[in-house]
Amino acid sequence: MSAILEAQNLVKSYPEVIAVDGIGFAVEAGSCYGLLGPNGAGKTTTMEMLEGVIQPDSGKILYQGKAVGVSFKHDIGIQFQSTSLLDYQTVIEALTMFAAMYEKTANLQELIELCHLQEFINRDTRKLSGGQRQRLLLAIALVNDPTLIFLDEPTTGLDPQSRRNFWHLIESIKLAGKTIILTTHYMEEAYRLCDYISIVDKGKIIIEGNPDALLKQHFAPTVIRLPQAAILNPVNLSEDIILLDGLYELFTDDVSASIARLESQGVGLDDCQISAPTLEDLFLKLTGHALRT
Repeated sequence: MSAILEAQNLVKSYPEVIAVDGIGFAVEAGSCYGLLGPNGAGKTTTMEMLEGVIQPDSGKILYQGKAVGVSFKHDIGIQFQSTSLLDYQTVIEALTMFAAMYEKTANLQELIELCHLQEFINRDTRKLSGGQRQRLLLAIALVNDPTLIFLDEPTTGLDPQSRRNFWHLIESIKLAGKTIILTTHYMEEAYRLCDYISIVDKGKIIIEGNPDALLKQHFAPTVIRLPQAAILNPVNLSEDIILLDGLYELFTDDVSASIARLESQGVGLDDCQISAPTLEDLFLKLTGHALRT
């Protein structure tokens, strides 16, 4: 597939910090591309440059192989990290107002159904729950039937159930053939939604690729977690082992053999946890610290 959007060596500096330091990547049409990392990593600044909200100090942004032009703003939809809505306006009034700003618009009834707005369509936007508000903001981002959609940490502050409901909406949009660029510091969210990811820290991309491929490249397929007190002599174990927040993590290709070695060392297995490595594990390995939120 061809790249719909390319960032080439983007740099953005402020007096106190270099927010983005040479970031570059390409987004394939019809994919979901994730920018992952902690708050302050440079994700939102990168998004704002791609969206045309701010200009890079240097570097290039290409849309469909060409420099970004006037038509670009009509082809994109944006759900910002923080968006204000007019007071005393209902959901349908907000949608209608934003639709009036574009020559080309999506079918509003289909949009209402897609984002599940029917039950509160006539409610004052001030009285929406967090999940309802995010669904409305997503509908507003889609009101011009965009080709490319920017979602900047869209599930921050939502409870787990609302977050998962929102994931279903994003998956539906992707199935409709839209291209999505997503920023998040929720690694589970990125793993579920993204075809490709970049992990960003301190303004730089430290790794990029397909989530599953990256995990296979850097880890054995299984991780065994045990309390620190359960392993008295970790140097006697042959597995790749690290200590994090009071837990030993052993990465292994053979769970049965590793469990047998633990038992032979007298390690208690009552609190043993066995799972697949996650993007959180990858972030820790590459940066040397846990994900900052």
